[in-house]
Amino acid sequence: MTTYGILLFDTAEELDFTGPWEVLTTSSALRDGADDTVLIAERSDPVRCAKGMRVLPDHTLDNHPPLDVLLVPGGRGARETEPHNQRVTGWIAKTSSQAAWIAGVCTGAFLLHAAGPARGHRVATHWQYEEALEARGDVTVVRDARYVVDGKLLTSQGVSAGIDSTLWLVGHLHGRDHARAVRRALQYDPAPPYLADEPLG
Repeated sequence: MTTYGILLFDTAEELDFTGPWEVLTTSSALRDGADDTVLIAERSDPVRCAKGMRVLPDHTLDNHPPLDVLLVPGGRGARETEPHNQRVTGWIAKTSSQAAWIAGVCTGAFLLHAAGPARGHRVATHWQYEEALEARGDVTVVRDARYVVDGKLLTSQGVSAGIDSTLWLVGHLHGRDHARAVRRALQYDPAPPYLADEPLG
């Protein structure tokens, strides 16, 4: 059994966590419900995300189950607010030391940097914020890579790249054939990604 925990906070980018949520919960379904995916926030109140979606967390920082994987999404909160929230950064640091994997999507890398797990590592983040993250020091930003694996740290570029990185993770944990089955179940096959001038059918 693998327990995945997704950290939520105000102004988190929706697809940064709903994309991985879909991958992780589909993975569990294909494993006969063997895994759990839980949403965790500082408080039990609904979290209002970047585009207005309100999400109710399953647990708070104080009452969640032990996590095998911690995933931190991006968004304005990850860049501007939560890095200064010592309760959240302290929790990330502690939880990361106990988890087998730490994952960051988009500018979740900023929060992982502030909390410590991304320091001294190679990371990916949204292309608009690569220089800003690099300017914080003690981190190597890898450009032109959808996701980067460095030790037990997995980070990805913006928004939809979190789907790719999470598919890699379930493949690493449960096998490539399993990850391919998850991808097929999601009908996720972004090649080409966008046929702007060529309607199908």
